[in-house]
Amino acid sequence: MFDNLSEKLQRVFKNLRGEGKLTAANMESALREIRMALLEADVNFKVVKQLIENIKVKAMGEEVLSSLSPAQQVVKIVHEELIKILGSHESRLRFANEPPSVFLIVGLQGSGKTTSTGKLARWLSRNGHRPMLVSVDVYRPAAREQLRVVARDAGQPIYEGVPGENQPLDLARSARRESANSGRDVLLVDTAGRLHIDDDLMVELQQLKEQLNPVEILFVADAMTGQDAVKSADEFHKRLGITGVILTKMDGDARGGAALSIRHVTGQPLKFVGIGEKLDALEPFHPDRAANRILGMGDILSLIEKASTELDQKKAVEMQRKLLDNDFTLEDFRDQLRQIRKLGPLQSLLGMMPKVGILKELKDVKVDENEINRVVAIIDSMTPRERDNHMIINGSRRRRIAKGSGTSVQEVNQLLKQYSQAKKMMKGFSGGMLGKKMGKMKLPPGFPFGDMPGL
Repeated sequence: MFDNLSEKLQRVFKNLRGEGKLTAANMESALREIRMALLEADVNFKVVKQLIENIKVKAMGEEVLSSLSPAQQVVKIVHEELIKILGSHESRLRFANEPPSVFLIVGLQGSGKTTSTGKLARWLSRNGHRPMLVSVDVYRPAAREQLRVVARDAGQPIYEGVPGENQPLDLARSARRESANSGRDVLLVDTAGRLHIDDDLMVELQQLKEQLNPVEILFVADAMTGQDAVKSADEFHKRLGITGVILTKMDGDARGGAALSIRHVTGQPLKFVGIGEKLDALEPFHPDRAANRILGMGDILSLIEKASTELDQKKAVEMQRKLLDNDFTLEDFRDQLRQIRKLGPLQSLLGMMPKVGILKELKDVKVDENEINRVVAIIDSMTPRERDNHMIINGSRRRRIAKGSGTSVQEVNQLLKQYSQAKKMMKGFSGGMLGKKMGKMKLPPGFPFGDMPGL
């Protein structure tokens, strides 16, 4: 997410720092490079123009040019202007005074609307709400069946209708009544999509809007389509009055042009971003954190939040104790890997780290998720005694483990070698001054480097 843009902007700032003294000439050159970086990231040209003008007015001021650290001042200005373009602050969902609150989920076909409906239902349920889902897409074959499967995977109820109930308005009306009767406080309505915007689609959506009086009309857009997503969001807003946007496939979009453009063009906030295929891969959009990531500052707050909600805190504390006592077994190693996997794709986690100091190299690290699966499979194929004491794993045991895990003896040997080396290193840490200091430290709950020693 934002990888290409982040890399180019950091190069611009590095060049500015190398100038020593900031002048009107090298500032103009930097602004040209920033403009090109934004356009190449597929940011809407109107957004780019506004952003560059705002940066120029502030950056060319005497206060910046005569500053002791002008390049840092420019970074600060760019950061502030990016936040303004992205929306200044997180835009929260709205809820009706009297439940159920109706959320109309709209968008073009293929944008990820149905999956996003399931993801949003899961997010709501994990944040104190009791959602119900309904599909009013009576046109696309198996559309309602698809939502039924998604709802089941999300562990949330769905209104499937009664025999003969095949009209969108009838389904929506009955679903709202059912959600109210069953104590559900949010009704998510997955609407029909089209390959393009047409009058029939808009008339139906307007009728649903009039009948249901939704508190949220959320437009789902595919980030990979760039400015097409922004254009579609704008058209939907003009004809329907959307209240926010869910941008899917953000994990696959290295440019980020849609995210940077959508608020400015539509006037409506980006509320959620989809960052993977799993149902928990949906995050509220924070403009300040997105600006941090664009400028290579990372997103440690989101990482901490993930760790706090996903990780077993008791296990984390126990794992830290085992590390300090050099009592870290292969079973502990496997459990730690499983804990970390709860946080989502590892490549996504690396993207949250600030690109400073030794962490700069993380942008070039490519994580092979299959390698982690192989490691877990190898350890799973060991007996409890073998996991507890790797020294008993002789040649015949290694062959059995390799066969049981579908790997090779060489891969088993490699894992055991790496584990032995890690044990020696941890023994040195735990016996030295670092171990004594760590033993006295009280680390914040969920903080990844405290509660996730396996990272």
